[in-house]
Amino acid sequence: MKILQIINSLGTGGAEKLMIDTIPLFNEKKLKVDLLVLNGNETPFFKTLQQINCCNIFPLGNGSVYNPFLIFKIIPYLKKYDLIHVHIFPSLYWVALAKMISFSKTKLIYTEHSTSNNRRKYFIFKLIDRYIYSFYSKIITISSEVDNNLKVHLGFKSNRFEIIQNGINLETIKQTKPIIKTEIALNIKKDSCILIQVSSFRYPKDQKTVIKSLTHLEDNIVLLLVGDGPLKTECEVLADTLNVSERVLFLGIRMDVISLLKSSDIIILSSHHEGLSLSSIEGMASGKPFIASDAPGLGDIVRNAGIIFPINDEIALAKEIQHLLNDKTYYHETVTNCIKRAKNFSINNTIEKEIHLYKSLLQPIS
Repeated sequence: MKILQIINSLGTGGAEKLMIDTIPLFNEKKLKVDLLVLNGNETPFFKTLQQINCCNIFPLGNGSVYNPFLIFKIIPYLKKYDLIHVHIFPSLYWVALAKMISFSKTKLIYTEHSTSNNRRKYFIFKLIDRYIYSFYSKIITISSEVDNNLKVHLGFKSNRFEIIQNGINLETIKQTKPIIKTEIALNIKKDSCILIQVSSFRYPKDQKTVIKSLTHLEDNIVLLLVGDGPLKTECEVLADTLNVSERVLFLGIRMDVISLLKSSDIIILSSHHEGLSLSSIEGMASGKPFIASDAPGLGDIVRNAGIIFPINDEIALAKEIQHLLNDKTYYHETVTNCIKRAKNFSINNTIEKEIHLYKSLLQPIS
């Protein structure tokens, strides 16, 4: 069985991280799984997968992922694999159109990673989406909320969809060691309290609310922001405007995220909506209390394990942070509940369910 995964790039993001975590495991299970990226910039994720040397990586260039000529570059690959598994828009569109133009019989799977997107606001895109998604034999949704929203949007029969939750490597997280606080950055001291958010700087992520919360917290509380993206500059300007720039450290893309999580005192994910956030699950598995905004696709994962605060409410967030720091019993109870919740999201379950789906689609019809 030869499978080709296709994604826009290996920049930051949960779907991109999933490629790094799952492709080596697929190949360990004797599946031949390769990766095609529309944009082949050598990001840290790209270099990591190269170093693992578990699969072929096919970059289609270094230009815009929105270039429709990528359709013609995709077509030759449709003939070389038994099944194509696609992630993220616009890969979703380009692969479907490549199949249409080439009359390829290769079966397609698409994984929907988000509860919502801007296309769903417009009726014309509802019609276009219905056409594009019709080329996919199966649509994987990563949570019940993602599943319900997409079914309403497309109006397809339920048997076209399958819920397979994203997962994390719990054993790797358990074995990873923290970094000594003072080695993370020069202005972090032994008595500093570290908050951390790991996410790209693009909507729907909401680092701004976390930055604003610092104005309601003690000066020894610092914030690590891991990731990159188009909204990073706005966040840097905000930190400077609020006079907290010395307490906000922009660390960029890091490959030692788990070590940073374990070095921090509180882990936060402020967002407007999510699909099934791997960052949130890694945060809950790290042995530190996890706080999340009550956003679609995020609140339901964290509720009754970690702590929830209202979207855009920096004052409520600051109060929750202070409560954790002042009440050690509450702190440790939250940690225990988070670790217990994270155990429901093992990457091994994700792998087994996807392999089963692949085999079911490739079985000859009797």
